[in-house]
Amino acid sequence: MADGQNAPETERVEAVWDQNRTRGDEASSPGTSGWRRGISGDWTTFAAIAAIAFTIGVVNALSGAQDAAWRGDSADIGRRLFWEMSSIIVILALVPILMLSVQRMRGTASLATRIGIAVVALLAFSALHIAGMVSLRKLMLWLAGSTYDFHFSLASILYEFRKDAVTALLIGATLWLLDSRRELRKAAQEAQSNPAASLEQASPNLIWLRDGTSRIRVAPRDILWVASAGNYIEYSLANGTQHLIRGTLAATESELARFAIVRVHRTRLANLDRVSGVDFKPSGDFELTFDNGKTLGGSRRYRPAVASLGGRGAPE
Repeated sequence: MADGQNAPETERVEAVWDQNRTRGDEASSPGTSGWRRGISGDWTTFAAIAAIAFTIGVVNALSGAQDAAWRGDSADIGRRLFWEMSSIIVILALVPILMLSVQRMRGTASLATRIGIAVVALLAFSALHIAGMVSLRKLMLWLAGSTYDFHFSLASILYEFRKDAVTALLIGATLWLLDSRRELRKAAQEAQSNPAASLEQASPNLIWLRDGTSRIRVAPRDILWVASAGNYIEYSLANGTQHLIRGTLAATESELARFAIVRVHRTRLANLDRVSGVDFKPSGDFELTFDNGKTLGGSRRYRPAVASLGGRGAPE
């Protein structure tokens, strides 16, 4: 097992390469709800979605009236506009649900979690849309001295759900693409305004960890191992200090591979340049001993990564 009991209290820092992560990873500002930030707090996005939705509603109503006229039925444009607008008003009221869902999806790297969020959001969106649309139509027609009957049935629910799924997918994809574009633009602006930070990040021989506006420079040689810690990864250094940053072990493995820091366990990476000995167990697992005396366990699945260390002496 890893010997980290004598390490000082863990710091929470950010790696420079992680500085442009999605805003869903960050805590909400006090007094600001997640959906009011939208994806980036841009009400222009909501206004654009509303304008497009109302335009499509008008076109659908006019097209339906024209089709009815060609069939010899009553066009009744006003009634068709009422059906379209009542549905669109409820959809726009539910856009914050899609905004919040996309925000949460962008805040996690787990595909299973993203799919789960999408499914829950879609079911909630469709259920609320159907209920809200029917309630609004009943209310408006009651005020007008008329009635409305939705005829709830499995067929009608599935019919509405199919339309809701397409609507939610289109709005969600639009929000996702717009936020990605904002993040790219923001990253470009930050790179232009702070070229020194870009040079630090591009350095092939250094790793910069950032805590707010402060940066901590870590030489790859000083890293003993990196371990997964929930939504964070923990750097353990030779001097006993530890740094906790937000990220995934898979992304960190890719970043550190050039420094001979490789995966030795499902949840751990080890710096092979600091290994002074390796003890291969009969089970296939192994234990690494570093040049400062600390040890770290590895699993047999990753034994090939350290097989060449059997005859290796302590690093210089």
